[in-house]
Amino acid sequence: MQSWELASLSDAERKKILRRAEQDISDLLPLAQEVSSDVRENGDKAVVRYTRKFDAENFEATMLKASPEDFARARANLEPDIIAGIEAAHENILRFHEEQMPEKMWFTEVKPGIMAGEKVSPIASVGLYVPRGKGAFLSVMLMLATPAKVAGVPRIVVVTPPTPEGKADDASLVAAEDAGVDEVYVVGGMQAVAALAYGTETIPKVDKIIGPGSSYVSAAKRLLYFPVDVGLPAGPSESIILTDEHVNPKLAALDLLVEAEHGKDSAALLVTHSRDVADGVLAALPQYIQNLPEWRRDFVTTVLSNYGGIMLTNSLEESIAFVNEYAPEHLEVLV
Repeated sequence: MQSWELASLSDAERKKILRRAEQDISDLLPLAQEVSSDVRENGDKAVVRYTRKFDAENFEATMLKASPEDFARARANLEPDIIAGIEAAHENILRFHEEQMPEKMWFTEVKPGIMAGEKVSPIASVGLYVPRGKGAFLSVMLMLATPAKVAGVPRIVVVTPPTPEGKADDASLVAAEDAGVDEVYVVGGMQAVAALAYGTETIPKVDKIIGPGSSYVSAAKRLLYFPVDVGLPAGPSESIILTDEHVNPKLAALDLLVEAEHGKDSAALLVTHSRDVADGVLAALPQYIQNLPEWRRDFVTTVLSNYGGIMLTNSLEESIAFVNEYAPEHLEVLV
């Protein structure tokens, strides 16, 4: 577990923290070309072959699309408190994006008799990539599916990697259903991106693909930017929790763990000017980390030893200045 005092950072330390982890996908582009060409030519047959190779060795073409029975099974398998948490998260995300929606149409008279305006319309279809390799990312499902529904996209398609048994994970299916999406395909990786870009016998071609993924997914998106809109590139997750002196250090420590468990290449920092908060978080973390499953514990300890930790500043103003310089993907203000 790393901790620093901002005023005492060396130039090398500051540069490393601000640089974060980097993702080089150039070596994966030839493989992305091979997989994409195979899927374009052979459709479901290629998708199933790669899924057997990388995810579920007994996978069959009949398992590509999640069935109504799969959705019912997922809801029956989840604990009520998890379902309640999914519903609460969906409601919060829904309210935010409803407020975010622009006017469908507006005009202004730029000169007498000359009108100019804008009409906002949803695209016809979108593919949502929801990763699973580092755990169930039901939050990603909600964050992608909910705004797509609010925008009024007529066809929303989800792809998500299968479990070793060849099924979509329960939490992701429940999250999709709560967000109003029932077209879920149980496939991930390069083959999923290629299937959405070109279409197969089972998986439809879409107009846009959004959602984070591994380096392999990023490579496929970069390669396929011409036949389909792949949005902005997604790199390793990065976040900062900014606190003042009034927060509960135990709660701050839990939030830091939530941000640090995304993967080994993530960056997660807690920035505070309160030494009491910093010391309290440092004291609380070891027990929380010990209670994590081994694979998540490995993620957290790696992140907090490389590109994560606690940054102690001299004032709230200095904390804010550092956050602005860092410009994190995610910022939580905990005061």
